[in-house]
Amino acid sequence: MNVIDVKIHDRRVVARFREEPIPFHPYEFCLVEQEGDKELAKVKNRPYAWQEELPPEEEVFVLRKAEAEDIAVAREHRVIERDAYRIALDKIRDRDLPMSLCAVERSFDGKKMRFFFTAEHRIDFRELVKDLAYIYKTRIDMRQIGVRDRSKKIGGYGMCGQELCCARFLQKFDPITIRMAKDQNLALNPTKISGLCGRLMCCLAYEVNGYVDARKAFPPAGIRVQTPHGVGILADFNYVKNTMNVHLEENRTVECRLEEITLKAD
Repeated sequence: MNVIDVKIHDRRVVARFREEPIPFHPYEFCLVEQEGDKELAKVKNRPYAWQEELPPEEEVFVLRKAEAEDIAVAREHRVIERDAYRIALDKIRDRDLPMSLCAVERSFDGKKMRFFFTAEHRIDFRELVKDLAYIYKTRIDMRQIGVRDRSKKIGGYGMCGQELCCARFLQKFDPITIRMAKDQNLALNPTKISGLCGRLMCCLAYEVNGYVDARKAFPPAGIRVQTPHGVGILADFNYVKNTMNVHLEENRTVECRLEEITLKAD
């Protein structure tokens, strides 16, 4: 089975070819079929053979290469989406609905408009749907999403100065736990390990396995060791530098490499 990676709005998905693969190049555009709707998608790489036993998770199929007229239609939709976002905000305020609108997407064929929002509880938005359907004369699809998906759609920049990982390349959200921060000796300050969404940062999962594997080579903290500087107690570790801090008996701390210490028998 031949597939290709494409980006539809803010989501990167794997699209299939029904017949022979079309010779796409990265950054070209194509038309795909998703959930019965046509969408304009950006090509991320060249076609390749799918090696996994299971098929791609989503039913997305490549239809053809995009033409200049298709690009023009997509640009018109972006204008409509911006206006629809403003109008939907006004309607939400008028009806005093406890929801936060995130984004608006119009399908390429114009048959559907999706309104993404976050809310603490289930929302009765039936009257809001009627208002929007009356204005745009199309099917209105209201979708409640989580705070991490909200950041993915809105985008932004993290404390690292880079564009948010979720908006740039992440295809799915993996579970992130406070244990990952502990394994990397990070300060457990919520303001320092939380992303714009308010949840633990996705990047905590990137290097945690390396830290866990590196820790296996170190003796446990709190034991007495012999160092070139004297006898002391193991305090903490720097897995990146492959060193450890040792509190010496004369009340000072030294940094030692792993090969410089030996366990001290009591």
